[in-house]
Amino acid sequence: MINKLCKELENGFKRRQKKVRSERRDFLLSTAKIATVGALTGWLPLARIRAAQAATSSVPAHFPPGISLYKQTFRNWAGDIKVDDIWTCSPLSPDDVVQIANWAKDNAYKIRPRGMMHNWSPFSIAADVEFPAVVMLDMTAHLTAVSIDQSGPTPQVTAQTGITMEALLMALENAGLGMTATPAPGDITLGGVLAIDGHGTGVPAKGEKPLAGGTYGSVANLILALTAVVYDDDSRSYVLREFVRSDPEIAALLVHIGRAFIVEVTLQVSQNQRLRCQSWFNIPATELFGPVASSGRSFSNFLDSAGRVEAIWFPFTSKPWVKVWTVSPNKPFLSRLTTQPFNYTFSDNIPDSVSELTYKIVTLGQGGMTPSYGNVQYAAASAGLVTTVSWDLWGWSKNLLLYVRPTTLHVTANGYAVLTKRENVQRVINEFTTFYQKRLAAYQQMHRFPMNGPVEIRVTGLDNPNDVPSSNGVSPILSALRPRPDRPEWDTAVWLDILTFPGTPYANRFYREIEQWINANYSGSYASVRPEWSKGWGYSDQSAWSDPLALQTTVPNTFRVGQSSASNWDTAKAGLSKHDPYRIFSSALHDSLSI
Repeated sequence: MINKLCKELENGFKRRQKKVRSERRDFLLSTAKIATVGALTGWLPLARIRAAQAATSSVPAHFPPGISLYKQTFRNWAGDIKVDDIWTCSPLSPDDVVQIANWAKDNAYKIRPRGMMHNWSPFSIAADVEFPAVVMLDMTAHLTAVSIDQSGPTPQVTAQTGITMEALLMALENAGLGMTATPAPGDITLGGVLAIDGHGTGVPAKGEKPLAGGTYGSVANLILALTAVVYDDDSRSYVLREFVRSDPEIAALLVHIGRAFIVEVTLQVSQNQRLRCQSWFNIPATELFGPVASSGRSFSNFLDSAGRVEAIWFPFTSKPWVKVWTVSPNKPFLSRLTTQPFNYTFSDNIPDSVSELTYKIVTLGQGGMTPSYGNVQYAAASAGLVTTVSWDLWGWSKNLLLYVRPTTLHVTANGYAVLTKRENVQRVINEFTTFYQKRLAAYQQMHRFPMNGPVEIRVTGLDNPNDVPSSNGVSPILSALRPRPDRPEWDTAVWLDILTFPGTPYANRFYREIEQWINANYSGSYASVRPEWSKGWGYSDQSAWSDPLALQTTVPNTFRVGQSSASNWDTAKAGLSKHDPYRIFSSALHDSLSI
């Protein structure tokens, strides 16, 4: 069946390469539920309604003159957080942000930086909030400046936080610079990436010498200095203040989960690298995710040989899509040179076979088609790699590391980082995939199909402060990748995510079971768990971010265990409160976390 599907899809791709996709988009947009959750299409910000056009009584009073105020809809990546008519503005400078912060303090308003809204967790704003006392600050309009300094021993880039990662990496590439690993989407802002310890995938391959200025942890671990809007006791107002990496006070700001407002950062960066990315679709999950010390093409063996691996495992299929990046200064004979990012066009432009099944599952509620859907996704991706000649790519790092566009399927996801030592990566993955597959089969026996998207597995290093010579040992307190001083042998994190469409029946119950098992299974002497801030966690049977025990105890404790009392969850909380005593940067989720 799969071979037939692959052949049909391959032929279909060839026939449709020059076909305009407007009919497909019209079809997708005509379905009310799909349009609501944003599952199949990207979007542009909805039209602005200027303050002068809105009802006079609703306009925030005394807003700083000279800063244009308008209403706009906020909608996150999955579309399950959508709030209409939020007051929004586009500050021209960091000084404008300070003005707005002091206005918010004096007028009982909250303010939020607004980037590309490519996030799942409601750190900015919760769903179904009507007329919130919040003003969004669109950082992407003007606060995007970038400059590069290569005069010192380690190259540096200084950028305002509204710049997108694609634009930042392009500027670096033009200067011969890059990053070891980055998140896959290009349409996310630097500020958003830093707030939630955004990361890529990668550890050193066996024998690989890390580049000076790089890190295998999160992008936040590259920070040398930052400028934040903080409260000043002397002036009794919010002001701009610069923090350097060696200052212990910066530790709570490096990854701040939205409880701070950063306007500019300086990062260390490294010389750019050429990478080769090979995709494999013929490795059985039983081999890739097999037991420890199993021979063959295991995940850990790929880590040893290349260091950079990602597995995408569609539900009810037997062979994951495996991407392996290798440092390759010279172009391999069989690789195709690429000079631009986002090379997997088949996942950006959804094939008819996938969109039709998506419609039936999401809109018509035909969950029983999920096994077929998983196989069609697998077939579409494997055929797409062939027709676009993208199974073996070579080029500068940016063009291999960025591969998710806004038109990719918009799904929701849970997310966890399992800290362990590198030798235990295969064990972590094997135990997780074994449990996941058993639970998926158990739900199938009840004719329930909560997960219709893939499992995604990545592996990174930790936010080792030694990667930054000037850090003086300061690391991001709230990063899921913060090392455990009591477990110095734990040098690696396994990132586990399961994707599904928002609103899928039984999804939250399934996620809760997975979360409870993960927390219990990896709580011993060989691993521990922290949440992936941008994704779903803290599940009840009804929703994410809603289990009181997780919010008040489990999650905070993951940032206390093994840490010094002078640098843990509680000190981060105290530092963030000191810098924002009026809580103008806080949201309902921050309040639930008591941070």
